[in-house]
Amino acid sequence: MTTEAYLHRLGHDHEEPTVDYLFALHRAQVERVPYENLEIILGRPTTIASGESTGRIVAGRGGYCYHLNGAFGALLRELGFTVRTHVGGVHRLGAEPVGANGNHAVLTVEGLPTAECPDGIWFVDAGLGDAIHEPLPARTGEYRQGPFTYRLDPSAVAVPGWHFTHAPGGSFGGMDFDAAAVAGIERFAPDHAELSAPGSHFTKMVVCQRRDSLGAHILRDARLTRWDAAGKAHLDLRHAVEWRAVWADVFGIVLTPDEVDRLWPDAVKRTEIWLAEQATEAS
Repeated sequence: MTTEAYLHRLGHDHEEPTVDYLFALHRAQVERVPYENLEIILGRPTTIASGESTGRIVAGRGGYCYHLNGAFGALLRELGFTVRTHVGGVHRLGAEPVGANGNHAVLTVEGLPTAECPDGIWFVDAGLGDAIHEPLPARTGEYRQGPFTYRLDPSAVAVPGWHFTHAPGGSFGGMDFDAAAVAGIERFAPDHAELSAPGSHFTKMVVCQRRDSLGAHILRDARLTRWDAAGKAHLDLRHAVEWRAVWADVFGIVLTPDEVDRLWPDAVKRTEIWLAEQATEAS
């Protein structure tokens, strides 16, 4: 594993595995390595092997939960943290929890007790897009991070397990995960194959999300949204050149001209159709 190259992408050096270091790495991961589905939309989905996912990240790209948590978990293990992988299930806004159905991979890190987290088990998740910026104690409670408030509670559908409630206005409603750990990220290969197959909701639009200490940027096709304490501000992008600039300047991803040519026409078309539908519904 190219640990040093990964740490360079995150802007950190090798340190001892402490709580402070875990928090710093988590912040850097979600700030510098965005949640994105480019490879699926481009018709070239990768595997979720942690080595390949790490290669994506080192090369300047991101991924979604299987890639992001798979690679981040492998990095943390290399750095001496005790990491476990769990089966999770994200549910949409307004929908009932789906249980730990495998549509999400979750991490916990153990052995780092603090006054806030006396049993030393931390919920770590770099694959939730616009959700947590730092780890949360794996304990029942409400947690404030910047302008957003999250909750962790015992799950009613993944027993024993946990239910994470996203902040109001987030891109999804919540997520449940089993308390029991699985052997590794490879367990999710069938789930990844299903989610990356033609017709999956993952293939319906280009998505990119990145967290920071004050909020999140969310790109859905040709609409860029900034979500923070002031609420949500939207910018509908009209030209391929500005769309490519957003990828580079906001998300740190440099698209090739060929990738822009392949992605932009459908992205702007889908956005225009959606805006027209919204206008019709509002009239």
